[in-house]
Amino acid sequence: MGVRSEEKKCGGVLHGKYEFGRLLGYGTFAKVYLARNVRTGRNSAMKVVDKEKVIRAGMMEQMKREISVMRMVHHPNVVELHEVMASKSKIYLAMEFVRGGELFARASRGPMREDSARNYFQQLISAVDFCHSRGVYHRDLKPENLLLDVEGNLKVADFGLSALSDHLRQDGLLHTACGTPAYVAPEVIGRKGYDGAKADVWSCGVILFVLLAGYLPFHDTNVISMYRKIHRGDFKCPPWLSPESRRLITRMLDPNPSTRISTEQIMDSSWFNKSAPRKKTMATAKEYPPEFESNETETLNAFHIISLSEGFDLSPLFEEKKMEREELRFATTMPANSVVSKIEEVAKTKDFAVKKTETCVRLVRAESGRKERLEIAVDIFTVAPSFLVVEVKICVGDTVEYSQFCRKHLRPALKDVVWSSATAGGVESEN
Repeated sequence: MGVRSEEKKCGGVLHGKYEFGRLLGYGTFAKVYLARNVRTGRNSAMKVVDKEKVIRAGMMEQMKREISVMRMVHHPNVVELHEVMASKSKIYLAMEFVRGGELFARASRGPMREDSARNYFQQLISAVDFCHSRGVYHRDLKPENLLLDVEGNLKVADFGLSALSDHLRQDGLLHTACGTPAYVAPEVIGRKGYDGAKADVWSCGVILFVLLAGYLPFHDTNVISMYRKIHRGDFKCPPWLSPESRRLITRMLDPNPSTRISTEQIMDSSWFNKSAPRKKTMATAKEYPPEFESNETETLNAFHIISLSEGFDLSPLFEEKKMEREELRFATTMPANSVVSKIEEVAKTKDFAVKKTETCVRLVRAESGRKERLEIAVDIFTVAPSFLVVEVKICVGDTVEYSQFCRKHLRPALKDVVWSSATAGGVESEN
């Protein structure tokens, strides 16, 4: 049943309370509409979630977690959840309508002046520190998830990948790897357990670097090279950054979480305190003028990350790249020798000769195909302990023959060693 059908049941107004306007954004599981409370006149961003799709994807617990977190966290710099409603087929989340767009749009225009970047950063750390005090860890902090209101105030949004202190295992750590590649902490990649607060601090450090430098600290067109840089904390600040901002960023982007600076220490730093954050009261969402059909847009980042693999998923099974030479790539936490053994097994059943080392496998078909003898290279890269990236590519031969081999034989043979999208997207239970 659609939104309009639900409205008709209530005389044109959802639950006798909300009138729907234009569509603001959408994802696989939900749509976001501009909605007006007919009793108060307040505008909201109404997220309409399809229950059946969420249940079918096994994400109902994640949905409940997001709602629980947003109910817990009331802070001027966090998008407010006004109300949750439900019908047989839909879940409705009436949220604060933030009209100023994403911080990403502002950051993409180039480096900011330090006072402007500091203002946004102060608000971000204030919100993140408050969340941590409530046992909430965001785990996907990035400029796309930081919204700005019409006055330029920052609002943290999209808690779809967040975790609660209840999700800590007996070692006191979180273990589900999630986030967005360029902003994720090295210990999250390593998958050996991590402190959610320290992981959020790393992401905040990347955000501060982006605001001041105008580009990402660990950006690389090769994802393997990027993760190696993250694991080493290998970055360089541009020359226009002040010594104080450099010191703070370096302490936040410390690859060792045990020595990485905390939010409390950030707020005590000299750079952070050069100008005090503007005081704000714990007010309800700002009442905006009745511009009910304005043109601002709001994206549904959390659902895009989960459903479209925009987050920390290198690929749900394989990532296929349309390049000059065909490539497949997947991530795994299995030992390299296990991956090699699986590849060797399937290769021998299809008349490939196998040449192997610890980090490389070469498959050579005994007989020539449509063009010439097919040769395939499989390279194994250690990005971090217990985290490998495997690249499969054609060296010589027919690409159609190569694609058929990968699709019909290699994929099924490796399905048990590939790091699944459920784990990578943060859907996996922490317990």
